[in-house]
Amino acid sequence: MKILVFSPYYPPHIGGLENHADEFNYHLARLGYEISVFTPRIPIDAKEIENRYKNVKVFRFPAFEIIPNYPLPKLWSLRFWQLFMTLFQQKFDVVISRTRFFVTTPMAFLFSKLKNTKWMHIEHGSDFVRLSSQFSTLLARIYDETLGRLMISSSDINVSISQAVQSFIKRFDKRASPLIYRGINFGFINKVKPRIYFRRKYKGKILLSFSGRLYKWKGVENTIKAIKGMSEPLKRRIIFIIMGDGEDLDRLKNIADNYVLFTGKITRQEVISFLKISDVYIHSSFSGGGLSTSLLEAIYCGCRIVATPGEGAKEILNDNNFGILIKESSSAAIKAGIVDMCENIKELSSSKDQQKFVEANFNWQNSIDKYNLLIKTLV
Repeated sequence: MKILVFSPYYPPHIGGLENHADEFNYHLARLGYEISVFTPRIPIDAKEIENRYKNVKVFRFPAFEIIPNYPLPKLWSLRFWQLFMTLFQQKFDVVISRTRFFVTTPMAFLFSKLKNTKWMHIEHGSDFVRLSSQFSTLLARIYDETLGRLMISSSDINVSISQAVQSFIKRFDKRASPLIYRGINFGFINKVKPRIYFRRKYKGKILLSFSGRLYKWKGVENTIKAIKGMSEPLKRRIIFIIMGDGEDLDRLKNIADNYVLFTGKITRQEVISFLKISDVYIHSSFSGGGLSTSLLEAIYCGCRIVATPGEGAKEILNDNNFGILIKESSSAAIKAGIVDMCENIKELSSSKDQQKFVEANFNWQNSIDKYNLLIKTLV
């Protein structure tokens, strides 16, 4: 069976969606599927055509970004049309897209209708997009209420990656949306060595960490302000490690103090090495994302958690003793959560219990079995 995947980003571009898409393709291909991926060529030094795994071939088309992390195809490029038209010369059994507000989803819509091919959409969003620019946020909302609504309602099936996503999809489409959680690459994480020298450098400090794209809806600014508002004795005990890049990076640097360390864009392996020596992971997101990969990896690495309900955190922490679930992404709520955590961190469950939870609920074998059944049902 041949599958065409339209992915808004793909490795070597770094992010939770990219990681989800790549591991999904790897595990699905092991069942015998032949998978072609059509994705923007970002970063530009990525190979245009790549045989990434056995039965997984990636085609990267010319693209650019007006708004950071929202790629658009270079429609004036002859190479874009050459690559795009090669897809129409092949027969695919199923088309797959990810996240309604990326341009690759309308591409999947167009291809599926013109080629009369079944279309599975995997949604990663749980709310309307929030950006630092009010104008960009307004444009994103207009898109969601028009093209986004059309995309969700036109697919043959919409898969939700969390309960939060399921609830959001109901705004656009009343059909049932199967819930399939992502898997985590435990083998990869287990091989990464903790950043021991960094831990030794800040011996006696409480290491807080965050990993992700630096947008307004990630709430990182509120964590910085929360630490600023703490008592001096506690503040002197804290180092906050911010891992990632994005449109808010410069603004966050301007408001940060010497207790904040910015790594900038780093590899996933480097992220894991920091998580393994972090005491507390701060999940400060507003609603918007579907299910935070970084949050799951932080739990697996043994971090205690201070989390808002957004991006699936409520589903993970609600009945577990891994950390503290706060009500909202505000500096006051995050401050209270961090203070509470610093006082009660020894009372939480063991890191082994955290690993067992993630292994039991977020493994690729179970997830791929569910996707496999859905695909076979479609065709």
